[in-house]
Amino acid sequence: MSAPKKPKIIAVMPAYNAAATLEKTVRDIPAGGVDEIILVDDCSSDNTVETAEALGLTVVRHEKNTGYGGNQKTCYTRALELGADIVVMIHPDYQYDSRVIPIAAELIRLGNCDVILGSRIRSRAEALEGGMPVWKYIANRFLTMVENVTLGQNLGDFHSGFRAYKREVLETISWQTNSDDFIFDTQFLAQSVDAGFRLADIPVPVRYFAEASSINFRRSTRYGLLTLWVMFLFLLNRFGIFKAKLFRRDQNAATVKDTMA
Repeated sequence: MSAPKKPKIIAVMPAYNAAATLEKTVRDIPAGGVDEIILVDDCSSDNTVETAEALGLTVVRHEKNTGYGGNQKTCYTRALELGADIVVMIHPDYQYDSRVIPIAAELIRLGNCDVILGSRIRSRAEALEGGMPVWKYIANRFLTMVENVTLGQNLGDFHSGFRAYKREVLETISWQTNSDDFIFDTQFLAQSVDAGFRLADIPVPVRYFAEASSINFRRSTRYGLLTLWVMFLFLLNRFGIFKAKLFRRDQNAATVKDTMA
């Protein structure tokens, strides 16, 4: 009896001006933890690309800035093209502990879940001592509570920049039609729940410092309101009141097929 095929694990990094933190993020990934690392540069003004190439990463350059969601679309498209069975998305800003990548991938390989999120909030004290602003902590707790209730989940942090996906998730939901902005992540998770995929999380210590990426209060407020809107659309869709384009999966198969052609 032959041994089961080892899944191909690809880490993707949506990057914008990440030169100062990229090497530390990459160096923390355990040896053999991933088969390939793809960095998608969204028109950085620093030497992110040069640093990534020196580290031996697969680098994709955008000719124009596409936004956080647009960057992820390129990440996942490229990972699928390269035959990934498990895709791990981690911000290259060293805010998330990349040492846990093999743990997240293993939970998916074992079939325990289909989507893994890194939870930055094991306790209020730890999150605040790690540098998370108080207003961001309060907003995170409120939105995560609303999302857990609406989506029927029990996750600690819906807004993490550390995520791992089974290939089937990326081949099923219509993430290609999502927003190119930060709300992409919320849309992706709502779509995953709607499609019946299993979500789970693992603890990832929080690191907040000057070089770590973060959106300001104004953009965070807009993001919060859009998150509530996505939850509203999910409920309308779940109760059969309105079928939002966000949850139409029939449009994804053709897009993925075109990607792989």
